[in-house]
Amino acid sequence: MAEKTIMLVCAGGMSSSLLVKHMQDAAADAHLHYRIFATGVQSAPDKYAKFHPAVVLVGPQVRFVIDRFRVAMPDVPVQMINMHSYGVMDGPVVLRTARELMGDLPAAEN
Repeated sequence: MAEKTIMLVCAGGMSSSLLVKHMQDAAADAHLHYRIFATGVQSAPDKYAKFHPAVVLVGPQVRFVIDRFRVAMPDVPVQMINMHSYGVMDGPVVLRTARELMGDLPAAEN
């Protein structure tokens, strides 16, 4: 199976960088292989076209773009990251959300 990509979107792509690192660590700990990266709202459409993510997770501070992204990115789930999980940079929880949205959790884990 090809590696899936998870794209996080925040105001400038910087505030989500730490969350990306925590998600990458959680994926590595679980022996999972995902490409996970963050980008800013302005760059998101270009990054979407270039990397074809399987899911787009939007930071709470830019939740106003969700409807627009759902129209522009109709073939993937677009969802806001839980505010608490984002605030505490809970990589494992956000990774689980992404996996659920992509349908990547085995039945026993659901």
